Amino acid sequence: MGFQSIKSYAKINLSLGVVGKLKSGFHKIESIVSFLNLHDEIKIKKIISKNHKINFYGKFSKGIKKNNTISNLLKILDKKNLLNNQKYLIKIKKNIPQKAGLGGGSMNASTIIRFFILKKILNFSKKNIIKLTKQVGSDVQLGIDNKNKILYSNGKLEAKSKQKRLFVVVVKPNFGCSTEVIYRNVRKYSQKKLIKNKGNYFSLINIVKLHNDLENVVFKYYPKLFHVKSFMESLPNIEFVRMTGSGSSILGYFLSKNSAINASKLFKKKYKNYWCIISKTI
Repeated sequence: MGFQSIKSYAKINLSLGVVGKLKSGFHKIESIVSFLNLHDEIKIKKIISKNHKINFYGKFSKGIKKNNTISNLLKILDKKNLLNNQKYLIKIKKNIPQKAGLGGGSMNASTIIRFFILKKILNFSKKNIIKLTKQVGSDVQLGIDNKNKILYSNGKLEAKSKQKRLFVVVVKPNFGCSTEVIYRNVRKYSQKKLIKNKGNYFSLINIVKLHNDLENVVFKYYPKLFHVKSFMESLPNIEFVRMTGSGSSILGYFLSKNSAINASKLFKKKYKNYWCIISKTI
């Protein structure tokens, strides 16, 4: 049997509010989540072997540890014997940078879970799918169906199929941010702003009014990112600029492709050593 190819799309937080802390120590967050057409490329096939084989390659594959999100997922599935002792070779071309707030590893796991479900290798109820994703990682549930979502502070997700398409200039500096360190240094919490059935949160007007609360912490530790955001906000025809996740990617949003192209040229002229691409929401 040959390889089957699947795409694993980058996750973005159009907004992210930190509204409290749980007894478990994790933070209560609310977020508007979307996806970019930027994607890792995954190839998967059955193999005759005692062990699964995972191969990362591509521009952003350097430094991925042997114990990673994908190996963790496969260990959980094997422990529960959900793959019927079948082993897989999984090759992942990393087009999404690490420690960027784009959910690369988590979305890889989501995509593989979805593949196993579609191929009827996993026969799961929705409740068990959610349980599995939480065992693998906190963001994994977000990518199970690639639909735009609202994550409410109580942990509930609401899928939204319609959203205004935006062109995005994605900027990643030559350093990353540790999610663990950033959350550990959150000192203030916001009031809840996302309340079910209280508004069209995916409207551009509403998104612009919101924020990513983690920017306050990240900019304190990485002042270069504050300067990047300030410069991007000065670019012509930009709608808004926001960090995604816990960074270090900063995203500028535009209504037209030409505006995004022009902005990226201006950015690359000033920040020659930073990764910068044009993408769009899906």
